Parts: sequence; C-alpha cells; structure tokens
Amino acid sequence: MRTFIIAICSSLALNCQSQGNSDRVMDWEKYDPPSTLVVPENRVTRAKFPFIDVHNHQFSMPSQDLNALVEEMDKLNMAVMVNLSGRGRGYIEHLKRSLDNVNSSAPNRFIVFTNINVNAINEPGWTERTVEQIENDVKLGANGLKIYKNQTMAVVNGERIKINDPRIDPVWAKCGELGIPVLIHAADPKPFWDEHDEKNERWLELKVRPGRKRSDNNPASWETIIAEQHDLFKKHPKTKWINAHLGWYGNNLGKLGELMDEYPNMYSEIGAVIAELGRQPRMAKNFLTKYQDRVMFGKDYWNPEEYYTYFRVLETADEYFPYYKRYHAFWRMYGLDLDDEVLKKLYYKNALKVIPNIDRSLFPD
Repeated sequence: MRTFIIAICSSLALNCQSQGNSDRVMDWEKYDPPSTLVVPENRVTRAKFPFIDVHNHQFSMPSQDLNALVEEMDKLNMAVMVNLSGRGRGYIEHLKRSLDNVNSSAPNRFIVFTNINVNAINEPGWTERTVEQIENDVKLGANGLKIYKNQTMAVVNGERIKINDPRIDPVWAKCGELGIPVLIHAADPKPFWDEHDEKNERWLELKVRPGRKRSDNNPASWETIIAEQHDLFKKHPKTKWINAHLGWYGNNLGKLGELMDEYPNMYSEIGAVIAELGRQPRMAKNFLTKYQDRVMFGKDYWNPEEYYTYFRVLETADEYFPYYKRYHAFWRMYGLDLDDEVLKKLYYKNALKVIPNIDRSLFPD
C-alpha cells in the first residue's frame, strides 16, 4: 500500500510540473534560435571561379527563356549548366526542342544529357532500341546519360528491375564507346531505410516527406541497391561514371575514398550533400584535396540563393553558420577554405575532363 501511495504522489507531482511548464513546450522542429556566437562572417554570393553545375534539372527547357536563366547564372558565376533531364519525362521531342532552344539562345552555356526508359526493359528488342536511341541522341547533341533514382529501384509487374541487369550492359558499353559519361543516382540516403525514430538524423525529413521512407523490401535493402550500382563500375571500366550525391557516402568519406581507389572510372559530385561536408570541415577538406581530380560541383535543385551556402562552405573558413533547409540538416556548417587549385578542379576542371563539348574558353586555365 505504501508503494502504491508513493507512486500516485509521484505521478501527481509530475503531472502538476508538466502542467506548470505547458506554456514552455514547443515542437522540436520549431526550436531554431539564432546563434549568439560572434565570429567573422563571409557571405559569398558569387563563386570565386567560373563553375560548371553538373547536376541540374530544367524540365521546361524546350520553352523557357534561357536568356533570363543565363542572367541568373551570370550572377552566380556559373559558366555552364548541365541539364540532366534532356528527355523530360522520356520523350524525344522534348530533347529535340531543348537542344533547339539551347542552340538558338545560348549554345555554349548549357550541356544536355539524355535519358532512357528502364521500365520498358521487358519489351522485345528493348536493348537494341535503347542502344540505337543513345547513338541518335548523341548525334542530336546530347553529351551524357542520366539515370534517375527511381530507375535503380524500379518495379515492373511486381518484379524489381536491377540496374545491373545484363540486358542494360550494351547501353553502358555504348556510352563508353561514344565517350559520354553516365551520371547515376542510386537509392537515397541510408537513414531513409532506418527506423523512423529519435535516433534517425533524417527524422524531420521523413516526417515532412513521409513518401521517402523505405524498407528492405520496398523495394530492396539500401545495401543491395548500392552494391548493384557498384557492380556497374566494375563491369564497365571503359565507361566514365559520375556517382551522384557522393554516392550517399558523404557521411563516410573514408568508405567513399575506398571506392575511389577501387574504381578509377568513378567520379562524383556534391549535389544536395553540402551539409555533410559542412559538418566535418577537416575530414572533408582532406578528402577533397586527396581526391581533387575526381569530384565535381553539382547542386541538383535550381534555387540561386541556395548556391550561396555551397560557396561559403567550399571557399571560406567561416564557423557555425546555418544550412538553408533544416529538414535536410539541423546542424550548422563550417567552411572548408579549399585551396584555389582544388576549387578550380571541383568547379570546372574535372567536368571538362569527363563531359564532352564544353566550351573551354569560358574558363581561365
């Protein structure tokens, strides 16, 4: 009885305390106080050197005002934008009209990649038709192939299509033969497969975007999808691969370095993962310096003001400044203060090596 009475009293006390503090309760995602830290701030709105954004999507390219887009690019010092969505949602007319618009408006400011329809792989003659499509698209003016993430997780008639399916091998080989790179986005960040609980760094993102949650059978484990992607790098050493988003190893640069060593035909880019680099400035600087010939600049989503955070992380030694999208990263950024030569390679030199037909006269050396 005495234990029971103590338990009731404790419960009442906690309840009263909770009620007394109720006016101070807030949702975690609303708690975002401005820092009181007083340190030098160097906001960068224009890149130190002209750069190539190798990971961009302009789905309206057939009809959009490219001169207006170039004006926005000039403000950032973006010399060349790579539109990875050349076929839009898969149509040849979209590619043709995109290339026509580029050629008539700003022919040396845009590079256009093409796309393939992996979901039709079970149709008779798919391999031959797709190889022929790649050849024809390159003749039209495409300078690379983009593989979307949903193509590495495709399910057709209840059957998952693996991205290393042998039926696609001739496509990868043809890209190598034609000298065009394949930029491939496989899977998503590993936490999307983890439990959606208080230990998940992407808890807020999964709350805001619940459709991004995955599991080992939806459609397969993260490890399985990533291993299938790596198998392509191994099977096709004569093809140049750009592993999008640091291959989702931005939080494990040691592992990414091992992959760089194992697959010399694999390059990468920093689209949508600058927050990973910005929270480990010494490790990230060492990595980008060691593999300075293998990593390119990418952003993914076109929002000019968001580029400022990329520039600030890459170019300055600033400390403890915010990232622009809290559900991606609730932590603060630190500048890497990269050396000029490393910056030049990241901004444009590596892309010039890998992606054909970029106008070299737009860059200083």
